[in-house]
Amino acid sequence: MSSSRRRDHGVRSARSSSRRSLRTRLIGELLALLAVICLIIGVVTEFALSAFLVHELDEQLMSAGDRAVRVSDRPGQGPDSPRPSGPPPDPLGARGMSPGTIAGLVVDGSIVHAGILGEDGTPRPLGSSLEDDLLDIPVDGRPRTVSLDELGDYRVSALHNELGDVVITGLPLDDVHETLLGVGLILGGVSLAGLLITGMSGAFVVRRTLRPLERMADTAEQVTELPLHQGEVQLPVRVPDADTDPGTEVGRVGTALNRMLGHIGDALAARHESETRVRRFVADASHELRTPLASISGYTQLIRRSDENLSEATSHALRRVESETGRMTTLVEDMLLLARLDAGRPLANAEVDLSALVVDAVGDATVAMPGHRWRLDVPPEPVAVRGDDARLHQVIANLLSNAGKHTPEGTTVTAALSAAGDTVALSVADDGPGIPEELAGVVFERFARGEASRSRANGSTGLGLAVVSAVVSAHHGTVDLDSEPGRTVFTVRLPAN
Repeated sequence: MSSSRRRDHGVRSARSSSRRSLRTRLIGELLALLAVICLIIGVVTEFALSAFLVHELDEQLMSAGDRAVRVSDRPGQGPDSPRPSGPPPDPLGARGMSPGTIAGLVVDGSIVHAGILGEDGTPRPLGSSLEDDLLDIPVDGRPRTVSLDELGDYRVSALHNELGDVVITGLPLDDVHETLLGVGLILGGVSLAGLLITGMSGAFVVRRTLRPLERMADTAEQVTELPLHQGEVQLPVRVPDADTDPGTEVGRVGTALNRMLGHIGDALAARHESETRVRRFVADASHELRTPLASISGYTQLIRRSDENLSEATSHALRRVESETGRMTTLVEDMLLLARLDAGRPLANAEVDLSALVVDAVGDATVAMPGHRWRLDVPPEPVAVRGDDARLHQVIANLLSNAGKHTPEGTTVTAALSAAGDTVALSVADDGPGIPEELAGVVFERFARGEASRSRANGSTGLGLAVVSAVVSAHHGTVDLDSEPGRTVFTVRLPAN
């Protein structure tokens, strides 16, 4: 579980990082690197300065210790000589002692003198707790740092004088701490100012450096806005020559992008030329097939009228010829219509009573497919649009025919019409089994079929919904599909009149 959470956190971190712009990431990484360098410089400077100041303080401490030892010695006396009478001298009485200096004299394990030199040069006694702290200092002459409660940190050392007594001296570390604090604040302020200046200047430099990439991105965005899906094969936009210098990394990217756009343009031109030839062939073939199909249909009707004593087999054959001829004629007409729409030929533009078309189409479907239940839902006021009357009737008829052919008998099919604002909505809904999800995305493609087999028993050509989509697009409208088991709805939206 913990490894899964770590992976999720890593994925989220990578996504959040990828959402930041390259400019932001470069400036952020530059500032982070500079901040680390400033931190290292500050830490090293503080340690070096601290060592230097403490060394200087230790030199002063050794001098103060020597003066205190000379004061505590008695001329002509040694370790084996009898101790002179009278109180021993106070080490703080030595000349040159600075304010804040502490000194103590230990005789036979007991502190005789222990005091601190005030700002006015007057010695003050130390408390008993501080005297105990002085007794714990090793007598080796080496400076060391001790904390003396309210007095703060001191550098102290303990020495033996010629009488064998212990002389303790100490200097405060307050000046060292204040110097280190001041230098740290200065370094911090300089670092912050440096980061601020670097951030602003870095933003300017990075923006100027990445400007060629921005121009390349603008070029790519212009390409994405071209209507390539509508047959547009010209790619007039290119990366400027100033950004295609092969001697730079950005220039190589620009050169590669221009070369790629050139290849894409050639491929689109070749595809468009191929599609144009195919559409022209389909249009020509469809046009040429209309005449022989009309002749076949005419001859079959002539045979029926000329001789009524036909055998049952001949009559059946003629019926099959007429049926297939009608289906073939419908297919040719649909292919010819699609070819004309692909070529951009305009449709008629007149006022069309869409309500009357829906009523007529539902009436025709009721006669043609009586096994279904057909329902109408149209407003009492006529709904009109501008367009091609025959083509819009074909849209409605194809949607109703599609619902009837691909649903079982007893299915309820409802044709509804409504107007809201500047949009007219026409929907054909049924309560049939629905359209499989894998087919829902291709139903408007040409020769798409709802059945897995290629059986033509139901007379479907596979072009009905393709014609619907093409005609609706030619009327500047849209057609959508919403299907689930028990409900399928095709919705056509057209601009209102």
